[in-house]
Parts: sequence; structure tokens; C-alpha cells
Amino acid sequence: RNCWRNAKRRLPADMARADRLERMDVRREELEGDYRAALIEALQATAAGAWGLFDHQQNKAARAKVAPVLANLADLAETINDLREQLAMEPFALHAEFLAARGPVSSSAVGEPKQAAAWLERLTPSD
Repeated sequence: RNCWRNAKRRLPADMARADRLERMDVRREELEGDYRAALIEALQATAAGAWGLFDHQQNKAARAKVAPVLANLADLAETINDLREQLAMEPFALHAEFLAARGPVSSSAVGEPKQAAAWLERLTPSD
């Protein structure tokens, strides 16, 4: 009898936890969409000829110009990764891939606009 009574008491707490986890997951999905949209916008600018997003040339002026974009992406990724950790999910792969693509490259590597175009092709569905 007491066992059943205790089980009834735990049920609302379990439901509240499930609701909280569901809200966190919905928020994670929204933020991942925001990240993707911000990255696509930055890639479109880079594909149009604006250098600095991938930091190939390590130019101070180009770095300063894209700093707000990079800070926004980093903030979003940090929040997403915090949520993913709480939800026992893998880290946010898109941000890790983007960070890995940044930095100095050999002189024979494609330029930032071509690299951005390749990323856009991968991230945007073709009709």
C-alpha cells in the first residue's frame, strides 16, 4: 500500500522532468536552426567575395570585420553544447567542423569564396 502511494508521488516529478527535457530539446533545435542560418548568411557573404570567415590570410582587418559573426556563432554553439550535454547528446558537430575548417592553409588551397561556396552547397538543400 505505501509502495503504491510513493509511486504515485513520483509520477508527477517524472512527468515534470520529461516536460523539462522536451522543452530543452525544442530549444536546442531552435538554436541549431539559428546557428545554421547565421553560418549560411556568413558563408553567402564570403562566397560573394568577403574574406576573413575562414581566416586563411590571417589579416587583422578581415578578422575584425568578421569578429562579431564569429562571436555570435561561438555563443550559439556554446549554448547548444550545454543543452546537448544536459540531454546526453554528442557535441554540436557543425560548429566543430566549421572551426576545423578555419585557419592558415597552403598556397595551393582554394580561396575562402570557393570554400564558402562548397560549404553552402553542403548546407543548403537543392530544389
